[in-house]
Amino acid sequence: MIRRAREQDVATMVELVHELARYEEEPESCHLTEQQLRTALFGPDPALFGHVAEVDGAVVGLSLWFLNFSTWEGVHGIYLEDLYVRPEHRGSGLGKELLRTLARECVERGYARLEWSVLDWNEPSIAFYKAQGAFPMDGWSVYRLTGDALTAFGG
Repeated sequence: MIRRAREQDVATMVELVHELARYEEEPESCHLTEQQLRTALFGPDPALFGHVAEVDGAVVGLSLWFLNFSTWEGVHGIYLEDLYVRPEHRGSGLGKELLRTLARECVERGYARLEWSVLDWNEPSIAFYKAQGAFPMDGWSVYRLTGDALTAFGG
């Protein structure tokens, strides 16, 4: 079953994000805490949203997302930050249903796009996304300012 995240899901959701970081071979880069995620999802001005996949009352997958905006389309879209299903539940359709739930959000709200990034080496995920009709944005590269570079430039 897919449902909106609830505050009592936060601890498990943080565990899942850390599992995702290990899967993506960057566990040392993940610093998310329960308090951070609780504030982002359920604080006074939430800008992050989430769904969970539940099996027999246990949260086994998640999607975390936020709104972006297309100036060309003139409407919002959804940026999927994280989609993760525990390995023992992959192939059960939960990942597809998490993604479909976000596509449905877009359709129902009149949003123009559902976007995300995937690591180039992550062939299982790429194959999964392509099977849903998604396509890579060839010719576009993601850029990021972080850490010392962000501080130097913004400070």
